[in-house]
Amino acid sequence: MTPFRVTASKRAATVGFLGIDEVELEGPDGDTATRTVVRHPGAVVVVPIVDDGLGALLVRQYRVATGMELLEVPAGKRDVDGEEPAASAARELEEEIGFTPGRLVALAEFFNTPGFCDEYTYLYAALDLVDAGARQSTSLEEAHMVTEQVALADVEVLISQRRLVDAKSIIGLLLAREYLEGTHPGLTT
Repeated sequence: MTPFRVTASKRAATVGFLGIDEVELEGPDGDTATRTVVRHPGAVVVVPIVDDGLGALLVRQYRVATGMELLEVPAGKRDVDGEEPAASAARELEEEIGFTPGRLVALAEFFNTPGFCDEYTYLYAALDLVDAGARQSTSLEEAHMVTEQVALADVEVLISQRRLVDAKSIIGLLLAREYLEGTHPGLTT
């Protein structure tokens, strides 16, 4: 049990799928502070494994917040009411790269930026991929993204060369490789 207590919360704005709340916080000593919290529906991240476990399929897409194209594993918002995280992961995988997973392995769950946002992410490895046909772009950026295969053995080199700078992708690729090597058990249910 935490000694901190939220005493009030007020929606300051809603922008697209994000909510922005002003939260009044009381600390253990009675001091108070106001914090701004971004409310996010959550996300899924999928590492599609190919080449008998030696590689992964990534997407290169433009990210307006960075002003550049980033190399990333497929991912997306949990924006379908009542959809289980694994179903969201399978949907995003098909939308972004045109494959469905024969099997999903839960590797991790994490908060992305807990200092100001409640976004919670579910990370999976997708194994035994099945070609579902053409991908189904759902945004301007996705319509122009390309798929690239990377060797799991090259992940550290991609990181050191700053060719892979997306945190969810770094986490996902490293954990997927550990799972395939037998040093990560996957999440327990």
